[in-house]
Amino acid sequence: MRISSGRAGYRFADYRPVTVTGMGFLGAAASGAEAFKQFLYDGGSAMGYLQGPVYTDGQPLIGAALKEDGLLENFLQYEGDLCRGARRLFRISGLSVKASALAAAEAWQQAKLNIRKPESQRIGLILAGSNISPAVSYAAMAQYREQPELLHPRYALNYMDTYQLGVLSEMFAIHGEAATAGGASASGNTAVLRAAQLIQLGIADICMVIGPLAELSPLELQAFLNIGAYGGRSFHDNPSAACRPFDSSHEGFIFGQASACLILEGADSAAAREAEVLATIAGGAVTLDGHSLSDPSEDGQVRTMELALHTAGLAPDDIDYINAHGTSTPLGDLTELSSISQVFGSHVRHLRLNSTKALTGHCLYAAGVVEAVATIIQQQGKFLHPLPNLENPVSREPYYASRRAEQASLVCGLSNSYGFGGINTGIIIRKGAS
Repeated sequence: MRISSGRAGYRFADYRPVTVTGMGFLGAAASGAEAFKQFLYDGGSAMGYLQGPVYTDGQPLIGAALKEDGLLENFLQYEGDLCRGARRLFRISGLSVKASALAAAEAWQQAKLNIRKPESQRIGLILAGSNISPAVSYAAMAQYREQPELLHPRYALNYMDTYQLGVLSEMFAIHGEAATAGGASASGNTAVLRAAQLIQLGIADICMVIGPLAELSPLELQAFLNIGAYGGRSFHDNPSAACRPFDSSHEGFIFGQASACLILEGADSAAAREAEVLATIAGGAVTLDGHSLSDPSEDGQVRTMELALHTAGLAPDDIDYINAHGTSTPLGDLTELSSISQVFGSHVRHLRLNSTKALTGHCLYAAGVVEAVATIIQQQGKFLHPLPNLENPVSREPYYASRRAEQASLVCGLSNSYGFGGINTGIIIRKGAS
């Protein structure tokens, strides 16, 4: 058994190659990965107004919310590939679980797991995030405060994040190792790396990675307002302009709802199943800053990007694209640009940089998986999605995406995700097979 002895000993190339053989997407931005591709190319905006929460001045809160209308009809196209009770499970589940099921079903089909599937014990499942659906508990409290004894018994199951693991494992007959991987806004990348480790170590041949849609209650949204992280106050008449990563008019992040799925698979398993390899997870890293606050750390981000490059066996000049964390918060954007400049030096003027959050909003726990899907779509489609609201950059140094899509040959990309509590992550995605 190969044992890593610290930073110098761990490289992805020393282990089983981890490929991507399936992708799925469902969100306010688009339904399906192909529609998401067009959305990215067009530089679309998913922004509108959230129902319920308002600013203190009475203006509605800007955000990108997924509507539940039509989800069941969409799900029925996949029903034949799933367990007998899949429709019932879908109907009784909340919005986040429904979105995860649809994204997973699309990825499952693209990976041809509905046609050629290995033993169910060789398939794992990692769900990104924790505290995914606090709106469920908030609504239950309001409804049953006076008569809690009337609460439906199933609530004991479905308020937990692990309910999604149970539903998805039943729908897709997954019997391998499973877990939730919480890392705040870095959860998506954390889940991808945890799934990659299962495959590298031979614990699983295939792992479904889900970035779940966040269902926030008014409490969480108000807390983000109170901490000064939420933006959009100056753009209440123009929601599509509110999310402005790296622009001098940025005010804070804008909440977006989406679920995304990646099917990770050992290269040998993909070859045996004759599955198309879309991309390779070439490296990645997770580090902590050693603090419990929301402030980003330049030192932590630098260490994480350097470690991710090391695990991939790459030099900074080998990276041609960065999908930045880019939340549109003033401190966060400036810190990330400074850390990128430290790591990449003069190469920062040559590699391309954008942030998918500019189009989708910040999808919280799902963000890392959403942005991995966006990275692979751009690599395959040979284009760079725009930053339509980048009018006056806070720094002129990086080679940003323009305000319209551009043709671009992107081979090796770094996707950054950072979370409250000093959680830093980065994954390196290479186009096609390694």
